[in-house]
Amino acid sequence: MTLWLKQHKGTIGAVLLFSAILWLAASGTYEDLLAGTDKTYEELKIFSDVLDIVEKNYIDPVDSTKLVRGAIQGMVQALDPHSSYLSPDAFKELQIDTKGEFSGVGIVITMQDNTLTVISPIEGSPAHEAGIQAGDRILKVDGEDTNNMKLWEAVKKMRGKKGTTVVITVSREGLDEPKDFTIVRDVIPLESVRSYVLKPGYGYLRITNFRDHTFDDVGTALKKLEAAESPLEGLILDLRDNPGGLLDQAVKVADVFLDKGIIVSIKGRLESHSKTYSAHPDKEKHSYPIVLIINEGSASASEIVAGALQDHGRALLLGATSFGKGSVQSIEPLRDGSGLKLTIARYYTPKGQVIQAKGISPDVTVEERFIPQTETPKRHYMHEKDLKNHISAQPQDKPEALKEELKQIRGVKVPGQQPSEVVKELLTKDNQVRRALEILTSWQIFSKTAG
Repeated sequence: MTLWLKQHKGTIGAVLLFSAILWLAASGTYEDLLAGTDKTYEELKIFSDVLDIVEKNYIDPVDSTKLVRGAIQGMVQALDPHSSYLSPDAFKELQIDTKGEFSGVGIVITMQDNTLTVISPIEGSPAHEAGIQAGDRILKVDGEDTNNMKLWEAVKKMRGKKGTTVVITVSREGLDEPKDFTIVRDVIPLESVRSYVLKPGYGYLRITNFRDHTFDDVGTALKKLEAAESPLEGLILDLRDNPGGLLDQAVKVADVFLDKGIIVSIKGRLESHSKTYSAHPDKEKHSYPIVLIINEGSASASEIVAGALQDHGRALLLGATSFGKGSVQSIEPLRDGSGLKLTIARYYTPKGQVIQAKGISPDVTVEERFIPQTETPKRHYMHEKDLKNHISAQPQDKPEALKEELKQIRGVKVPGQQPSEVVKELLTKDNQVRRALEILTSWQIFSKTAG
């Protein structure tokens, strides 16, 4: 037994005891318990050997705390793309993401092939105005190479006081060399709901993400649409490029349009991680037909809403198959202010369809969001199934790895435009919205004819 193992015998003993309890609860057999603890103990001995060798022989003195936390990070990252160990700073950044507003450039990023990649710029943000596009690969932030930069570190570097500048260097398909974008930081309001009357009797409701007040904002927007001069005869619910957010907000939004039945089921390995959310009868009825638009950028919470309304026949889905992020993460705060983000369950639609690595398929496929001005080669979005170590659709399934490029995500530019200008842009350039409106108006015509 090494010196390190002797010094940390109490810690390892606690780990082994905890592991033993988990094995006993899961298997119920003493033999499995012994086999599990023996294997874990052997692996821990190897870990202690490596740590001891590094501490004694590395060229420079090392910080054992840093090494152990790095090992924890590597262990959790090996599970799936959405599980991670969060340092105190990273934990704070995560908490900011679901609150009111922050100062920064306004982009949603992910890690693709070990490269920081833009999922989409937030509509009306400084990054959007500067010309940052979905699929851009961020090579440098203020001249600092992002090659070994963690996701949360990049986010923190791009955030800052309003009025300050940051230079982001990106590579992009079609550019011969990397391009610098000088962006002036501004307050990024995390507005999640926008609504417009497209034509008398037909409303448009866009949800960009699910945050603290999304449910309340949806209620306010619906009241405004329903109070218009002409009674609301149809609604377009736009969840394109919606990366998700808070589960409770997604469930509440789906409940607005459903009176009964299951909204979503969550199933994990432990019974405590499994739950079913059901709809409740609403005092206010929203009985008009709905066309819900999704695309490859619709993920997680937005897929829950889409799946629920589709399975209950409450909405017709139009667009393209969604991202396929159907897993549940639990955030556990740790004693030093850090946190553990761990995948604990999968989502299932009311009819039991799995979302993870499959996505929600539309009833009517309309691939292009904007009417193309010129002929360009078709590009592809990244999906959940493209992420390294993604969890499979079902427990113990073998993952399928597919490599695809991100397709440019273009949103409706709202700041600086009057509602009439936004509506005009939707109706003249947005092919999917045009098709959705055609379906709703045809729906009303056929309903009257049948009556």
